[in-house]
Amino acid sequence: MTTTREIGTAVTEKLISLRLPKEVPYVYDQLILGGGPAGLTAAVYSARKRVDLLLLTEDIGGQMLWTSDIENYMGYHYISARELIEKFHSQVEQFPIDLVTNDRAISLSREVETILVQTKQGKRYAARTLIIATGKRSRRLNVPGESELAGRGVTYCAIADGPCFKGKDVAVIGGGNSGLTVAVDMIPIAGSIYCVNNSPSLRADTVLIERAKAGHVEFLLDYDVAEIRGKDKVESLVLQSRATGEFIEKPVNGVFIEVGLVPNTEFAAEFIELNPWKEIAIDVACKTSVECVFAAGDVTTVPEKQIIVAAGEGAKASLSAYHCLIRKSVPR
Repeated sequence: MTTTREIGTAVTEKLISLRLPKEVPYVYDQLILGGGPAGLTAAVYSARKRVDLLLLTEDIGGQMLWTSDIENYMGYHYISARELIEKFHSQVEQFPIDLVTNDRAISLSREVETILVQTKQGKRYAARTLIIATGKRSRRLNVPGESELAGRGVTYCAIADGPCFKGKDVAVIGGGNSGLTVAVDMIPIAGSIYCVNNSPSLRADTVLIERAKAGHVEFLLDYDVAEIRGKDKVESLVLQSRATGEFIEKPVNGVFIEVGLVPNTEFAAEFIELNPWKEIAIDVACKTSVECVFAAGDVTTVPEKQIIVAAGEGAKASLSAYHCLIRKSVPR
């Protein structure tokens, strides 16, 4: 039986002979962008099909790197995010997968029968199929003092920075699951904890709200962040009531910003169809608007941004890409 690995090797010389850029010495069967749950799962599924592939990612773990405890991933009553990342990574390493880290795609194009990927590090890679699983990143508040005090009290990663605020007063911006998770995680660490939300009600799961209320978390609901103040480090947080317009100022040493995520799709904006929220539009088979290009995980229009959902979508994208490879390899 001819495998897709053998197919990929066989077509490389043919494709290069069709005047691919000289800096592209090899054409992979598949290129996966992103090292989170979707990308890693896709890599395992494709490798088991003996697909000749490259996994390109800035890091291994994706958004899981910013998560602490995981209690809803099947097979584990409880597992830390780091442990789950290690298990994913270990499974990927069992297969002969080309892996490039500390780099990311900055543009996509199509040439001949391949998709070309240009990276931040100045590299170019070519593949017959592409899976985009680049996830999302933290959204900014874009208020005075935020960028100036980033890394000096303003943080987007409670996992890494939380322990630095032992005994100090902090504010968590965001009333969803991410915000309440940070608030709960900070209960045994911080002094006063303010949870700020720009609507009158919280959007988090009930269990998280109950844990926060059982701790020393003070909720400031229906407030916008007006300014983050401080000279060399965060000293206070200025809030404005949406109901009255009144300003209040809370002395804090840290501000944890958890107000949602932005899809990492800038590099694909001119290549593929996005929805109004800049997510990649896909169908139930993870197909995008471009032939032989698939997408999976939080970067797509699939609802419910969860680790287990992203992993499942990664598996689907891999299987769809495999069928595409087989279909294109059948002689006409």
